[in-house]
Amino acid sequence: MVNGQITPNRVTDPALIVALNTVPRELYVPQNAQGVAYIDEEIPLGNGRWLLEPMVLARMMQNAEITPRDVVLDVGCACGYSTALLAKLANTVVALESDAGLFEQASKTLAAQATDTVTLVNCPMADGYQFRVPYDVILVNGAVSEVPTALFSQLAEGGRLVAVVAYNHDIVRLGQVRLYRKVGNSVSSVALFETAAAILPGFEFKPRFVF
Repeated sequence: MVNGQITPNRVTDPALIVALNTVPRELYVPQNAQGVAYIDEEIPLGNGRWLLEPMVLARMMQNAEITPRDVVLDVGCACGYSTALLAKLANTVVALESDAGLFEQASKTLAAQATDTVTLVNCPMADGYQFRVPYDVILVNGAVSEVPTALFSQLAEGGRLVAVVAYNHDIVRLGQVRLYRKVGNSVSSVALFETAAAILPGFEFKPRFVF
């Protein structure tokens, strides 16, 4: 996976490559998908949730510039794979998941892997998690119609947020990965690349009025 998908796509961060090589991805997918855990595609997790393509997740993490001192908020951790990677890169990880089944799976798998720098929280995700602010990095594991103001407010000075921002109501799986950076009271953003991702619960497009 790393040699065939990750490094050919401009992922060069040594710590991230070590994490990708050491976290067993097959433990974080449904049993019937373990044989294809390392393919270069999203993997269905049930209830409309998907595990991001390895290359997409790796590029998002690399652009977030995670350091060993950072406190990271992992929004939509699903089965816990992204959380396990982040735990090898950052000082502390707070992982949010609204789906009770995925939360239980992530809790068991991460505990079995002795990931002791992680706090898992089963809650709605769009409001973030106020009890550990501010965060140096916020990683949103899926697409959003827009990034909620609540998440920007939880970023530290110089903090980075990376998410897939969906293009429109009609093609909800196609979007653009964007990197946001907070400086003072302002948040700037830059487009990184296009990808496909399912919209996370709580981040859907609001209903439009049709005249």
